[in-house]
Amino acid sequence: MPEAVSNTSPLLYLYRIGRIEVLAQIFGAVWTVPAVVAELAEGQKQGYEVPNSAEYGWLRVKSPQSVPSEWLARDLGRGEIEAIALALEQPGSIVILDDALARRIAQAAGLEVWGTLRVPLEAKKRKFVPAIAPIVDELRTSGMWISEDVRRRILALSGEQFQVQGK
Repeated sequence: MPEAVSNTSPLLYLYRIGRIEVLAQIFGAVWTVPAVVAELAEGQKQGYEVPNSAEYGWLRVKSPQSVPSEWLARDLGRGEIEAIALALEQPGSIVILDDALARRIAQAAGLEVWGTLRVPLEAKKRKFVPAIAPIVDELRTSGMWISEDVRRRILALSGEQFQVQGK
């Protein structure tokens, strides 16, 4: 099973819908970085319901050895920068990011990049979940922005028939 490095948003959104454990089912190891742990702790301090990384024995926290200095000038958050850097140090790992700029930089660096929506797609492919339409809709309800076009494409990729949400 491949390993993954996750940024904040995939952990947060999967946690909000009660599906964070699916990461442990899909990946041999799931890593995150200290900046992500700090972002989640700050969210908790501000009263948001966020995952506590210490509660998940399968979620490991590791600092990257180095961060390419040219990334610091980009409009990336510290969590995204550290997650990409750690994924580069772990050959063969998948980095899970939702931010478009972070995804482009990770892809340009030669990394395999998944977004949060790829997780339920893989879960269905591996028969961990029977359908992803309810998961996609729960992610939307939890605050993740998913256009109707993206929803339609994800459902088509999963082999599920497209229906307009709420119909």
